[in-house]
Amino acid sequence: MAWFRSYDQLDAVAARARCRTRRRLAVIGISFLVLVAVVVGIVVSTGKHESDDDRSSDNAAASFSSSIKLLCDRALHPDECRSSLNQAAANATALDPTKIFQLAVQIAIDELAKVPAVFGNLASNKSLDNFTAAALAECSELTLLAVESLDETLSATNNLTSTDTIGDLKTWMSAAITDQSTCIDDMERASPAVKATVVEPLANSSIFSSNALAIFNEVSNFLDQFKQRRLTSTSPPSFHQRHRPFPAWVSRHDRKLLESADVMKDADIVVAKDGSGKYRTINDALRAVPKKSSRRTLVYVKKGVYKENVKVEKKLWNVMMVGDGKKATIITGSLNVVDGTPTFQTATLAVFGKGFIARDIGIRNTAGAAKHQAVAMMSKSDLSVFYRCSFDAFQDTLYSHSNRQFFRECDIIGTVDFIFGNAAVVYQACNILPRAPMANQFDTITAQGRVDPNQNTGISIHDCNIEANGEVAGVDIYLGRPWKPYAVTVIMKSTMAGIIDSKGWMAWTENTAPDTIFYSEYQNRGPGSSTKNRVKWKGVKTMTAAQANKFAVAQFIGGKSWLPHVGVPFTVDL
Repeated sequence: MAWFRSYDQLDAVAARARCRTRRRLAVIGISFLVLVAVVVGIVVSTGKHESDDDRSSDNAAASFSSSIKLLCDRALHPDECRSSLNQAAANATALDPTKIFQLAVQIAIDELAKVPAVFGNLASNKSLDNFTAAALAECSELTLLAVESLDETLSATNNLTSTDTIGDLKTWMSAAITDQSTCIDDMERASPAVKATVVEPLANSSIFSSNALAIFNEVSNFLDQFKQRRLTSTSPPSFHQRHRPFPAWVSRHDRKLLESADVMKDADIVVAKDGSGKYRTINDALRAVPKKSSRRTLVYVKKGVYKENVKVEKKLWNVMMVGDGKKATIITGSLNVVDGTPTFQTATLAVFGKGFIARDIGIRNTAGAAKHQAVAMMSKSDLSVFYRCSFDAFQDTLYSHSNRQFFRECDIIGTVDFIFGNAAVVYQACNILPRAPMANQFDTITAQGRVDPNQNTGISIHDCNIEANGEVAGVDIYLGRPWKPYAVTVIMKSTMAGIIDSKGWMAWTENTAPDTIFYSEYQNRGPGSSTKNRVKWKGVKTMTAAQANKFAVAQFIGGKSWLPHVGVPFTVDL
């Protein structure tokens, strides 16, 4: 079947990953010395490490096992974490937390590599309904992407002293967990027999991905103490740095392109409905983009309505798509859940390749409110930027699925959960516009999907404007609801019209939310911003300025590596 083409590729990827890992496990460089110090520090701080240079090999193995226990204590699944790693203690000759972490990632890859066999067994069933077949195709792709993220993690473990690398690893492991969770979610609507067969192995592999991330967070949190001390000796950012309009990963050349009024002369590829460009469709143009290019490819999409579902594939790196304006260049589609397409696949524009940038484009899903989940744009692109774009749909308009994303001066229009996903994402200076839903339906602006407390994900809405798109009288409008048990959503220094329900937040089920969520509002303004009558959930917090600053672009999007002095945009008060 066509939708199973990727699991042979997945087996090959996993095999290559295991081969590369065996070589990596023998390489311990500077990261070994630093991480040894980390674990020694952890052990000493808990009083469980005996420092004796002349201890026997038995004691060395015992110390190795003790290190495993300490590193696994903060995991969501500590028993599975310890039991899967203790095999290393028998051959341990020294404390080596790098090896512990690498083994944890490899265990996750090995578990994930078992899943394609499940897909293969199901492929022979010719009676699958369309939705189940589509969900299986999605799971096949997501499993491949999860393995690639974990493999990238292993590739970077020889430079763990770099703050950039630490941020990357947290992002990639978080994305791998989200990929597996997404597959499990879309299996909810699949046939019961297929759901039962697929969900169990994915749940098992997710456990080991979660354990690897927990181990890494224990180590990186210790390293962060050193970084914080170094920060006290650095100069604060200048006014100009604080107010630059793009984050630091956008190069000077890309900023020039984004600010350019005339993109024709800079464009590598021109798309035009009227035939004045080389291509008439965006998908045709993307087939001409070089794969895995380190050079920016500028695709200029002239004004017009492009009725196509566009996918920027994983191997298309550094694509910049520029239109003639969010009301002039429109990409539109109508895929939706009611008609048999899983949510993840309904996107009119789906972006996978890293470093994607869009400017002056409107993206719509015209399925309408009655079709329920119907995504306008879905992004898995790491370090992606969306500038002066619009996203127009009803339920599930904008799906910031995973990795690091930044939206500036965009219009986002929808009804139920219309900004959702599990990326580390900042929406800054955007217009967030709830519209009238179906009769007897509510509006919820956000639905954040963090499934693991160690993920570095969340929704940060900063300096935005929240007001109605059209008539919404009588509609209950909430800031959001917690899609997953560790949901993180903050709204900071934004203007809220009086359309927001005084309770602020809505429960996903029943009348309360898990204690493990983090919801907060900071220094907002406007008639809808009063927190006096907000819900009293334990997870609804009041932030200090220092806490709020952690959700600004400088610290939040890039994890620990993007510091305020590098020139990312944030207001002086944060």
